[in-house]
Amino acid sequence: MPATDAPASSTAPALALAIAGSEATGGAGAQADLKTFQELGVFGVVSLTCIVSFDPQDEWSHRFFPVPTAVLADQLEAVQADYAGRLRTVKLGMMGSPETVRTTAEALKRQEWDHVLLDPVLICKGQEPGHALDTDRALRDELLPLATFTTPNHFETEQLSGMTVRTVEDLTAAAERIHEISGAAVLAKGGMHIAGPDAVDVFVDGDTVEVLVHPKIGEAGVSGAGCSLAAAVTAELAKGATPLEAARRAKEFVAAGIAQAVEGATPFAALWQGGLRRAHDPVRPTVAPGGGRA
Repeated sequence: MPATDAPASSTAPALALAIAGSEATGGAGAQADLKTFQELGVFGVVSLTCIVSFDPQDEWSHRFFPVPTAVLADQLEAVQADYAGRLRTVKLGMMGSPETVRTTAEALKRQEWDHVLLDPVLICKGQEPGHALDTDRALRDELLPLATFTTPNHFETEQLSGMTVRTVEDLTAAAERIHEISGAAVLAKGGMHIAGPDAVDVFVDGDTVEVLVHPKIGEAGVSGAGCSLAAAVTAELAKGATPLEAARRAKEFVAAGIAQAVEGATPFAALWQGGLRRAHDPVRPTVAPGGGRA
């Protein structure tokens, strides 16, 4: 029997699609999305837009390979046909080219969505600068208007709002500006860039403004924090959480993952998506998978 003819079980997990790039070391991108979805009890589906790998011979810079748009279109056609009527939540990650943005926008418009979360990855190191800027413009023009929720990092918040962000008050004003522009709920990520002891994010949806704080962990950012935060918001939305509830839970999820980050040869550690599960385990000690205690 074709999968689309099978009735959905009342106990079946929620579904979420990530349209994103692959990141070979597993810390970020589609790999982080799928692990986050699984940890939070959501059945994850991925359509790949590009393949990114760090170059150990060039200070771990990005090597970027775009997936042909026809291949992306085929992936999206298969996903949307397989889960027709059931797939209502999507996370948009790295696009990489204007053509990929357009292919994604066309696919999104083929159906109705409850939640379209845009994690606006604007610039990827390794892309030709002019091409990257064309991609940024396409993202703003074609995907941001479709978004119901967006999760810009510090740089992206400044770019989308046109404002300089140095303080919590700046971050709040910029998040409010992005909401005005897009109509989407906004979780603007201050991360390590706001001075003080706390990692600060700001949630704005037009009715509510809430500052989310957690003590900073370490002195540098970790790979996959932004992807995992956006994926955690997506998973919680897919399960029925309100946007504010999803933001709060995602903040907790990421903080636990940063506390148990995985060290490798790169100059940055990678968030572990199993951190929250391990932190809540009443029996096993909280130990990072690389062997270090969190």
